[in-house]
This record gives sequence, structure tokens and C-alpha cells, in this order.
Amino acid sequence: MPKIKTHSSTKKRIKVTGTGKYQKNVANRAHKLIGKSSRRKRALKASSYVDSANKNAMKKLLPYK
Repeated sequence: MPKIKTHSSTKKRIKVTGTGKYQKNVANRAHKLIGKSSRRKRALKASSYVDSANKNAMKKLLPYK
């Protein structure tokens, strides 16, 4: 049985925590920041977790993590 390939762009964007959750950065932080409030930009700095509905998809994309 051949090995499953890890999805290259996913491994750069998502980290697996010790408890098995998938940690990711929040979107909308790259550009067009003038129209966003300082409070909103600060909130976007924090990382978040992948929703439990998408956990099986993450397991397929990152099989060895």
C-alpha cells in the first residue's frame, strides 16, 4: 500500500495541537486594513481552530500529523 501524500499548502497553514485540534490563522488580515477598526484588527491577530465539521477533511489533508 503506498503512502498518502500530505497536502502541501495545508501543512503550511494549519498546525495540530497536542490535544488533536487543528489551529489556523484568521482570514481578512492580509490587505485592505484601512477600512477595519483597530479593535477588529487586533482580534484578527489571534489564531482560531478549525470547526469540528471539517475535522475529517483535515485528517485526509494531513494524514501523518
